[in-house]
Amino acid sequence: MFNGTLVFVIIMSIVLCALMAYDKERAKKNEWRVAERTLMIMAIFGGALGGVLGMYLFRHKTKHNQFAFGFPLLAAIHVFLLVRLAAM
Repeated sequence: MFNGTLVFVIIMSIVLCALMAYDKERAKKNEWRVAERTLMIMAIFGGALGGVLGMYLFRHKTKHNQFAFGFPLLAAIHVFLLVRLAAM
């Protein structure tokens, strides 16, 4: 069960990091953007680690409090839950 959960979190993190890169490029071109709600939902459902990575790697959404504090908080919760699941 832990391995499947870990794989899911890794995949969600990769997808969210890629979405952050995509959204940043769209923002530079003043084009249609990925909804903030979509980014947050992806983070809640396992992609927070990738969201944190993408946020700082691409310097995207770093000044938005819901992302600057929300993504790291969610990432910490996910790591905590993964460690607890691994210990079972």
